[in-house]
Amino acid sequence: MPPETVEILSADELRRTLNRMASQIVERSADLAKLVLLGIYTRGVPLAAMLARQIEAFEQIPIPVGSLDITFYRDDLDQIDLRTPEKTDIPFDLSGKTVVLVDDVIFKGRTIRAALNAVTEYGRPEVIRLAVLVDRGHRDVPIHPDFTGKTLPTSKEETIKVYLQPIDGRDAVELIKPS
Repeated sequence: MPPETVEILSADELRRTLNRMASQIVERSADLAKLVLLGIYTRGVPLAAMLARQIEAFEQIPIPVGSLDITFYRDDLDQIDLRTPEKTDIPFDLSGKTVVLVDDVIFKGRTIRAALNAVTEYGRPEVIRLAVLVDRGHRDVPIHPDFTGKTLPTSKEETIKVYLQPIDGRDAVELIKPS
């Protein structure tokens, strides 16, 4: 029996969710001139760009966006699928900035822990916040997002799959339940 797939967010729902998250980021940012977004590879990168475009549309101020590869900062490389590292691209100084790390799904929290370690090599931000599209619970480390698109309690056996137009050719979020 094949696994059951349940759509959690359609393309329209995903767009509305990102609009809400962008509004929340603006509300919590005292000085938008200090705001930068860092997308975590893979799907955090286009999500950061999408959020930045929405913030720019709301506020008419350009928001710098960078990308962060955390592969070599992970403490669980032996337990995850290996992939070719991407190039970290942070074309601005992080010192004194409000950095919002952006990722698609938070699960155990290890990716974010690694991202926090990586960020410190590129400067000393004034504050670091976390924006995730889906929070599925089951943390191994005490990390909690500041901005969450959807909180979705899952079992450890279930999987969340995020699809984004620039990578996958469509926008959606699905829950995959094992058979």
